[in-house]
Amino acid sequence: MSTELPARPQHSFSRSNLCIIKSNYNSEYTDKLLNNCIEELNLILPNSNIKVIEAPGSFELPVLTELAFEKHNPDGVIVLGLILKGQTAHADMIAQSITNSLQEIAVRRVKPVIHEVLLVNDLDQAYARCIGSDLNRGREAARAFQQMQKTFDQQ
Repeated sequence: MSTELPARPQHSFSRSNLCIIKSNYNSEYTDKLLNNCIEELNLILPNSNIKVIEAPGSFELPVLTELAFEKHNPDGVIVLGLILKGQTAHADMIAQSITNSLQEIAVRRVKPVIHEVLLVNDLDQAYARCIGSDLNRGREAARAFQQMQKTFDQQ
């Protein structure tokens, strides 16, 4: 596990059309992920057009990612969610299914799909990754999208 965010890239003046798909489950945390992601995008990709799509839970994120590509034809999608582990294997199964589905969509579409559906053990880890500043995965998602867009543009 990384203990700090990658460095903020230089801002880009290129115009990006992207969708952010966010789970409403555990909204105290996912709302912060979304806010941090958008704030960072506004700094590093200030000319972006951002469409936010909300999902009831994390399991619905892949199908809404596919729908976003069909309806909005974005340059890429950032997917945000939070799954808290419990005492059963349910969270692990949901997380694995989401990961596999998002990877399949990205490869099939040949477009960036930034996966920040976090599987955490407890609320301390959720806070550190969604609300705290050192490991904030919302900002990291924005930076990853910008880096992927730059890579795609260079190909």
